[in-house]
Amino acid sequence: MLELFTAGFFLRALAGGALIALTAALVGVFIVLRRQAMIGDGIAHVSIAGVALGFLINLYPIGVGLAFAVAASLAIEALRRAYRTYAELSIAIIMAGGIALASLFFTVGMGFSVNVTSYLFGSIYTLDDTDLAVIAAITAVVLAFAFVFQKELFLLAFDEDAAAVNGLPVRVFNVLVSVLTAFVISAAIKIVGALLVSALLTIPAACALAMARSFRQALGLAVAAGELAVLLGLCVAGWWNLAPGGTVVLLLIAMLALALATRKLRV
Repeated sequence: MLELFTAGFFLRALAGGALIALTAALVGVFIVLRRQAMIGDGIAHVSIAGVALGFLINLYPIGVGLAFAVAASLAIEALRRAYRTYAELSIAIIMAGGIALASLFFTVGMGFSVNVTSYLFGSIYTLDDTDLAVIAAITAVVLAFAFVFQKELFLLAFDEDAAAVNGLPVRVFNVLVSVLTAFVISAAIKIVGALLVSALLTIPAACALAMARSFRQALGLAVAAGELAVLLGLCVAGWWNLAPGGTVVLLLIAMLALALATRKLRV
């Protein structure tokens, strides 16, 4: 076990995982409160299409995936305004488009299909210095945004109409939050994979909301749950040679079950 902590690939995995756990938890609480829990799946599928295109045209895959994710987040926001009564349609439409594009790029570039598959299930042990730099930059941006606009985000999460009445530029903030969510999802794909990235956003938030008594406490508990699951999951996966992404998500589910049981006992 100890030799893992001297391996460069494992230390990079721990660093990248810790950073993404922090940002995913913060963004996750916000999107869960806004009833947009499935946005992670929608953007992740579009991001995978970008990753596939990156391999096809020989550009940095995560960078291309990030560009696709941002475009998807803007499209979801536009569709959400167009279908206010059926806002969940926006995610379903974008997810379908992402899957269609990904399948098209997979067909065109069959030679890189194995590489792209690793993005579906995560490949955290292959993080390099460039990946870490991108993840660190995204973390810094998310933390700065959350710190500077914490009051505005609180109001927007609980009552968008009240935020608009109070003069908050709701449309601008919605776009900014969507873009930051896309950043986090794109960075998280290489860690837990596109098929599991939604869990990293929503389950820590679910754990926190089951236990917290205030918005600030919910943020703290979500971050704690995410960090514990990612770091412990990586250690367990490394020791027993398990899939890191799947191990992290199963730990999160176990933590959620424990949180719900604890809440039931407290009532």
